[in-house]
Amino acid sequence: MGTATVTVEFEPSASLRMLGVVMDAYKQVFAGRTAHVLSRPNPVQRTGFDLELLVESVRAEAENVVSLNLVAHERALLPRWKPGSHVDVFLPSGRQRQYSLCGDPADRRRYRIAIRRIGDGNGGSREIHDELRPGSRLRIRGPRNAFDFVEAPSYLFIAGGIGITPILPMVKAAATAGVRWQLIYLGSARTTMPFLDELSDCSGGTVEIRPDDEFGTPDIAELVGRAEPGAAVYVCGPSPVLAAAQRTMFVVNPTGSLHTERFSALPVLDGKEFDIRLARTGRTLRVGADETALAAIRRAIPGVVYSCQQGFCGTCKTAVLAGRVQHRDRTLPDSERENFMLTCVSRAADDSLTVDL
Repeated sequence: MGTATVTVEFEPSASLRMLGVVMDAYKQVFAGRTAHVLSRPNPVQRTGFDLELLVESVRAEAENVVSLNLVAHERALLPRWKPGSHVDVFLPSGRQRQYSLCGDPADRRRYRIAIRRIGDGNGGSREIHDELRPGSRLRIRGPRNAFDFVEAPSYLFIAGGIGITPILPMVKAAATAGVRWQLIYLGSARTTMPFLDELSDCSGGTVEIRPDDEFGTPDIAELVGRAEPGAAVYVCGPSPVLAAAQRTMFVVNPTGSLHTERFSALPVLDGKEFDIRLARTGRTLRVGADETALAAIRRAIPGVVYSCQQGFCGTCKTAVLAGRVQHRDRTLPDSERENFMLTCVSRAADDSLTVDL
């Protein structure tokens, strides 16, 4: 993927350089949901910081989907963002969730996010749907971008369900730029698919709405194969859709680039059981071969902080007091790999670890 940057056209003062130092201290909590680019890796781009915002409006966008417009106090300007960006949202309960920005990047007065209600989830979406109202206060962190919108001769967008949220601003950006684009929007039924009305206003490309109850299960390889040679293909949606796109992209379109974003934790691959000792509590936990150290720690410390669960954001960085770590992240610098780990993805290289928890 390309690199999303914020252009600053002046020499930073001493105070701004100090701000940069402070921002670096935050960097472990500013990366977010994973964006996999099979063409080349992309660092998470950070443009903002912690902000206290107000819910300006709550709107039903589809069955079990609401959007929130968030504004700053006194309608102050918000940090700039680019298509593909998302924010951490800290709910009144203390839960932390990540949501894509799906509004207009040119509108510096408000951020829009959309949330699908997950009845059997961990409660974050239910809290938003049931408890947040206009005037509610929320703390956010960001925006940041690990799903950068790159320049390309043409685009193919495949969005599954709520995966339309990061894709929607990209479609509008492509339409504004006059670049060739196609969008294939998947969902279980039209009633569950948000922003259909906004998509009808996008010009210069094609929008194909493919709900399962009308078209059946989609053939992802066939859909990916519709991309023009050299196209950038963006896919966001359920894990099976992402996996199918990754398996087939360079078979059907070897000259293009594939950019994907997932909303769930990565599965544990090639894991083995190990013990993790929590030094502060004296407890020793057994980490299963198919679970993360974070999952085991959460059984003992439900309030332990974490965010992306995919080795990007660094929120779960923990000091390692004994044992060797099998690092599976892309975030920790070499200088920290001997004494720290990201518990959401990294594991013991041997039979046990002792961490400062």
